[in-house]
Amino acid sequence: MKRGSTIILKGAIVIIGLVVVALCGLIIYTLMSEGLPAPQYRYTLLSIITCIFASTIPFYIALFQAMKLLSYIDRGTAFSELSVHALKKIKYCAIAICIIYVISEPSIFLLADMDDAPGLVLFGMIPVFASFVIAVFAALLERLLRDAIEIKSENDLTV
Repeated sequence: MKRGSTIILKGAIVIIGLVVVALCGLIIYTLMSEGLPAPQYRYTLLSIITCIFASTIPFYIALFQAMKLLSYIDRGTAFSELSVHALKKIKYCAIAICIIYVISEPSIFLLADMDDAPGLVLFGMIPVFASFVIAVFAALLERLLRDAIEIKSENDLTV
């Protein structure tokens, strides 16, 4: 595989990380400049914002693992246990993000009920489904990579 494609993917990972930092900064700036809205929304918004910021921790861990996985591909050691461990950590981070957003769903439901906006609950489920899909995909890739490593080791022993 050419090194250019992994450079593009690494650049995309960096851009995604910067966008998330910018969005978190925008949330903090908005809260600092405008303050919290009416008192009935205060605690529900704070719990939702806390969940958003809590989910950035496993998100950045997963981005770091993706960068490590791409560096393994660059070095030609994509079919190694290191890659399997990186995929396993990405899977666990996606599961953690899914759990964090499931925990925040009651707050989103309360906010939607107060604001009379039922679509907000569906909007709150988007990160849950996205992280679930990522976790399933990482688990699938982990299993395929483990099988490929096993086949490679068997072929190395027969030669």
